[in-house]
Amino acid sequence: MKSIKALLVVTALSISSLAMAEGGADRTFARMEQARQTSLEAYRVAQQQKVEAPVASSPTEQAEHTNC
Repeated sequence: MKSIKALLVVTALSISSLAMAEGGADRTFARMEQARQTSLEAYRVAQQQKVEAPVASSPTEQAEHTNC
């Protein structure tokens, strides 16, 4: 009888922890979706303003290796 009670307690705790873990995933997904929406909006604004990303290249470095 004691083993059945222990099994029921362990089962109840396992089920409750799974339910809490599922809620955490929902919050994480909501944050991820919000970040995606913010990123897309920033991209749209940049496209409307025709802002180009800075390119890290130097013309002097390219000239040095023209004969390679």
